[in-house]
Amino acid sequence: MALDSRFVARIRVSHLVSFLIALALAAAASAQSESPEARAAHAFMQARQEGPPALYAFFYGMPKGADLHVHLTGAVYAETWIKEAAEDKDCVSAARLRFDSAHHAPDCPAGETPATGVLSDQHLYDALVDAFSMRAFVPSAGDSGHDHFFDAFGRFGDDDRFDGYWIDEVAARAAVQNEQYLELMDTPDYGGVKAAVDQLGWIPDLAQFRQKLLADSRFRANVASSRQAFDAALARRDRIEHCGRPEAAAACRVTVRFLYQVLRGFPPQQVFAQTLLGFEIASQDPNVVGLNYVMPEDGYIALRDYSLQMHMLDYLHSIYPEVHITLHAGELAPGLVPPQDLTFHIREAVEVGHAERIGHGVDVMYENHPWQLMKEMADRHTMVEINLTSNAVILNVQGKDHPFMLYRKMGVPVALSTDDEGVSRIDLTHEYVRAADTYPLSYRDFKLMARTSIEHAFLPGASLWQRFTPERLDTPVAACRGQLGKAEPAGACANLIRSSQKAQQEWELERRFHVFEASF
Repeated sequence: MALDSRFVARIRVSHLVSFLIALALAAAASAQSESPEARAAHAFMQARQEGPPALYAFFYGMPKGADLHVHLTGAVYAETWIKEAAEDKDCVSAARLRFDSAHHAPDCPAGETPATGVLSDQHLYDALVDAFSMRAFVPSAGDSGHDHFFDAFGRFGDDDRFDGYWIDEVAARAAVQNEQYLELMDTPDYGGVKAAVDQLGWIPDLAQFRQKLLADSRFRANVASSRQAFDAALARRDRIEHCGRPEAAAACRVTVRFLYQVLRGFPPQQVFAQTLLGFEIASQDPNVVGLNYVMPEDGYIALRDYSLQMHMLDYLHSIYPEVHITLHAGELAPGLVPPQDLTFHIREAVEVGHAERIGHGVDVMYENHPWQLMKEMADRHTMVEINLTSNAVILNVQGKDHPFMLYRKMGVPVALSTDDEGVSRIDLTHEYVRAADTYPLSYRDFKLMARTSIEHAFLPGASLWQRFTPERLDTPVAACRGQLGKAEPAGACANLIRSSQKAQQEWELERRFHVFEASF
């Protein structure tokens, strides 16, 4: 007798359900057998398929190590500048959209009003936020992204007493994104140095120039006052965050160090004197771990004196070889400067200026012999601080036009950084999302960049990683093998961690990765 068709259908459905259950159980068993890193990688791929918001949620909690390219004043959001100007009763020019911290209410000059009024004038408030940042910016004739970006810094005013609050703002933002280390670029007052060089003028003999400056009481006093400014800013930050107390803020767990930034858009005597000031401070103050040259690389004096400034660094490096150097180099693009100015800046920064890291490096393919230069950088382990959003808004270089993937192809160490997150209206997580949404990168690639950021931090001590060329950062030194991710090191590894600030940060990063990956 033939079987009832409904009975046969029920058997088939039953078999299908059993098969699907078996598949689900097998998939679950397979997932359980995968490593935590593999599960995190799967979560990353799923987030990538779902788009930037899902990527942001994934990267927000991912350990990101360090942000090594951060201008402190540029990292502060416009809303903070407005709030602090109002608290200080600064004056504001509504026509020029800038604060005047040299004058205070009620004695504002003609054409200016008290900044306290900004808080009740939404139109002016919005206009100031837009002027202080790239928010709502649309390029137009005579107002490029490059000019709007750099012009923002002249609008803030000059309120040094808020340094500790600025550090707190940046550190607090880093903490919630699972960052652990920051190198903040800052320039304390250098009035004593300027007074000295205004009297001395330019002395081409750099050794003689250095001796005259070191003998000048104003220069020596400026070294001391700059150190005091850094110390005071960190102390104020600690007070704000209640560091070392039971109620300490999460931001206290973010280690902060400084890079002394030299303003390279000034006459050579001032640049040399300020560079010497930076070397002197960094050689004496453990909180100042190196120096950098800042201001637009395409400025007239910066272009004219570029090779001379690299020569200054070469000379002073011979006197202070222990002081670390990172340099803005190659923050240029075709059309911004004459073609010849694209051909040598990165190479001279590496070979003459002794840069251990390069900031931006956007024009590398326009350098003379670019492939040989990148191989040299890979062999030297010269890291590039990649600032994707900054390069897009200032230079209009992005996507395939950016050399980011070429650096990676050639084995040059790279790490993502923010540059000026307040002006750009971003954070480090945003840069991770931008990279993931633009380039074919894996979870392991992002993990390597996070590790690279700590490996190339200017911290004293030996590394946790065995170094290869090209750089892999996947094999710990023998003493620590089998221990990464644990709460505490043991044996010889513990001795290494205790003796090295760099290894301490690297150990902490691996512990954070262990916790993060175990959550999937």
